Amino acid sequence: MSRIREALENKKSFIGFLTAGDPSLDRTEEFIVEMANAGAGLIEIGIPFSDPIAEGEVIQAANVRALSAPEGCTTDMIFEMVARVSKRVSVPLVFLTYLNPVYKYGVDIFCRKCRECGIDGLIIPDMPFEEKEEVLLSAKKYEVDIISLIAPTSEDRIQMIAKEAEGYIYVVSSMGVTGVRSEITTDIEAIVKVIREVTDTPIAVGFGISTTEQAEKYGKMADGIIVGSAIVKIIEKYGEKAGKYVYEYVKGMVEAVK
Repeated sequence: MSRIREALENKKSFIGFLTAGDPSLDRTEEFIVEMANAGAGLIEIGIPFSDPIAEGEVIQAANVRALSAPEGCTTDMIFEMVARVSKRVSVPLVFLTYLNPVYKYGVDIFCRKCRECGIDGLIIPDMPFEEKEEVLLSAKKYEVDIISLIAPTSEDRIQMIAKEAEGYIYVVSSMGVTGVRSEITTDIEAIVKVIREVTDTPIAVGFGISTTEQAEKYGKMADGIIVGSAIVKIIEKYGEKAGKYVYEYVKGMVEAVK
């Protein structure tokens, strides 16, 4: 059983996301520790990219800030930061990235570096389910889970994707890109029910969740919830001093999920 599966099974989990290098890699390391200390069950780390097609304006802006930082924010620098922080936290760490950076780096060496630095899984939003084999082969070689995404439009593909899922299943709550939403209209309960028919892989709901009320509601339906934009907004607002605010927000959401 993978570390991700072990960490998320038989409990309700809060999964937090942040963009590496925003506002600096040193602060990213600090914020990851704060989220873990606040009770996050798993932490997703976005590798900044110039064309993050699944992201809304909040996370896109964080990508720009990270890539524009005077000290730089390269993939190698992110690997080095993760190698440090993985020794300071016990929760699984997952990269969210896109196919282009992985291919440019080299699929096999990228997956090897993930294993070496302490990354347990990969989320690649622009990788079609039917075209995952090349990445999957290297990921399995280095025991890195490929996290599957299931969207409201997946329909008859839901069970096909779910049957092969590993780590956890990322259920996209809303159409469009990431971002805080006041209302989520998708029938998440129905999607979760279809998934449960074919797999016991943990299910986490993301895209749009930001409030404790939403966390409590969707936490009852799934095994966990994922929050990104709300955390990134806190980092945008407080910058270098965001640590305590990230901790307070995550702690409140952890309690709501449980």
